[in-house]
Amino acid sequence: MTPTSMSSGTADPTQRTGKTPPAPVSLRLDGRALPVVGTARVYTCGITPYDVTHLGHAATFVWADVLTSVLQSTGVDVHACRNITDVDDVLTTAARERGRYYDEFALAQEAVFDQSMRALRVATPAACPRARHHVDAVQQLAQGLLDAGAAYERDRTVWFRGAHVVGQAGLDPERARALSTAFGDEPDSADKDHPFDVAVWRPSTEEHPAWPSPWGWGRPGWHAECAAMALNVQGSSVDVLVGGDDLVFPHHAYQAAMVEALTGVTPFARSLLHVGEVRLDGEKMAKSTGNLVLVDDVLHTCTPAALRTLIVDRDHREPWSFETADLHGAEARLERLYAAAGRGGATPAAVAAATAPLLDGLDVRTALDVAESEGGEAARRVVQLLRLG
Repeated sequence: MTPTSMSSGTADPTQRTGKTPPAPVSLRLDGRALPVVGTARVYTCGITPYDVTHLGHAATFVWADVLTSVLQSTGVDVHACRNITDVDDVLTTAARERGRYYDEFALAQEAVFDQSMRALRVATPAACPRARHHVDAVQQLAQGLLDAGAAYERDRTVWFRGAHVVGQAGLDPERARALSTAFGDEPDSADKDHPFDVAVWRPSTEEHPAWPSPWGWGRPGWHAECAAMALNVQGSSVDVLVGGDDLVFPHHAYQAAMVEALTGVTPFARSLLHVGEVRLDGEKMAKSTGNLVLVDDVLHTCTPAALRTLIVDRDHREPWSFETADLHGAEARLERLYAAAGRGGATPAAVAAATAPLLDGLDVRTALDVAESEGGEAARRVVQLLRLG
């Protein structure tokens, strides 16, 4: 064997094949490159199924769908996961008020949600785990955190040590306390060592669902549910973590902190896609306030493609207020896009110019502008990627 025929860690691979190795696919989110090789793992925090789907929900899931479509267009195999939080005290209360079991009620509401997603042409993710099917995984997470010294047990509750999470999230303690209180983490509770410790496992009273555990009958904590489902479905890290911007803290911060404390793999999420809130009359659209615009109601007045256009023709991080009149603008934008797509021509360079903004921060607005201008195949490709056809 001659020296030139021997393999070498520093050899130029083109000497043997004459082919230049392809570069990894790279999407940019929030100004940072996200190189992907082979498979992209996307975890989207899904619904708590206790009411019908509103526009705030839809915005998050349509953007997650755009992300998946853009990644798939590069040849990457996207493993998308969108969970269902069907163990939650708000859900339990809503079911009890309607005289129904929490799990049966959740399934009925989930069916309504799925119908809304199909209407909006949101593809069903590869995995849709439900929290009630992952209770064992939450218990494994709790025990692992106890073994690592990242949690402690007191009075049948397993508490995650979260004093460091606020600093990691870049929040001042006062703001973090207000957000923790709003999401039910009870920072003023005297039952734990630190205000920012959160429950991984907690005891259940008669009105709550309960499962046997080493710490007695109980149920999972909210942040622990998502941590356990992500670990069980996607492994120790994900490429993109998706959710509304209201989930940045405390939910995503604690989800990541729990996984990292258990696995030692950091960061849990290589990149984040947080979608700006949808408002009505200046206030965040939310079930708790009741100021909801329901997807099904909007779709009685416009096409799914028009509503998708309204949702994505903006910076995904941008909060925005829903105005019925804006649907007319979305319909006009869509008609111009269709007219452009009906034209002939468009060079490969034009197609690349129209699709490149989607890989650079999911810049849909620029992609639509270029598609309108170039027309032909460039416009048809953008229509296809955004599922606006």
